[in-house]
Amino acid sequence: MKSAAFQYAKAKDLPGALDALGEAEGGVKLLGGGQSLLPMMNLRLAWAEQLLDISELETLKQRERRGTRYFIGGGVTHAALEDGVADDLTQGYVPTVAAGIAYRSVRNKGTIGGSVVHADPAADWPTALRALDTRVLIQGRQDQRQLPLAEFQVGLMETALEADEIVLGFELPVLSERARWAYKKFNRKTGEFGHALCAAVRDPAQSWACVMLGAVVDTPQRLPALSEWLLKASAADVQRTAALDALIQDDLGQVLDQAPDSYEFHLAATLIRRALREVVSS
Repeated sequence: MKSAAFQYAKAKDLPGALDALGEAEGGVKLLGGGQSLLPMMNLRLAWAEQLLDISELETLKQRERRGTRYFIGGGVTHAALEDGVADDLTQGYVPTVAAGIAYRSVRNKGTIGGSVVHADPAADWPTALRALDTRVLIQGRQDQRQLPLAEFQVGLMETALEADEIVLGFELPVLSERARWAYKKFNRKTGEFGHALCAAVRDPAQSWACVMLGAVVDTPQRLPALSEWLLKASAADVQRTAALDALIQDDLGQVLDQAPDSYEFHLAATLIRRALREVVSS
């Protein structure tokens, strides 16, 4: 199938793009990398009167340190993050997540902002960034606002972004040298979306720990009991398998509708267990 007819325009600058969105009354969709939007349009699962190409806006391609935060523009590609080890301030976390997304041809075009705004529960960035204390910077025609990423995705492929707003980028914490992390994804073949995701990050220097589960429900889910456990856990605690399994069962029971003996429950529990062991043992 091919998409319905649409008009194409390339944004010259950010104010112009915002004006076009505000005046279109919902008929315009932004085109960054197009790695999700265009296939959906071809399948008639998405529609637009006009595609507004924002892929060349330099404002959206910035990467810089801002005090204790690391800013990544919404237009930065997965490939740029994969290759940007020298610019990374997350102890290798962001480049590693980026390198595991789809195929290199997709990573060359796809953007971090497009992935988060698309809000597919099986995509990597919504879960991976939630494991950090990430904030979303949003630009409207009149002003700029900031949201915790936890409040940005409100449902299945649904976000808090208004029709006349653009995601400028994301502010992540600069992880210390003491930080440890693990990112686990299960998929049946290389390149496909994950059937289950687990991100675990601990940074004692910032008293921060978070365990996130993705792909198995509509939105990424923070696992509170395991996050609290991870902040204080030692290598000896990992060996206490009965206690750890009880925490996993309790947290997953609050998130999943499936029974503890189901395949989905077992898959999620396995990824979580592997991630926690890697973080605590490293």
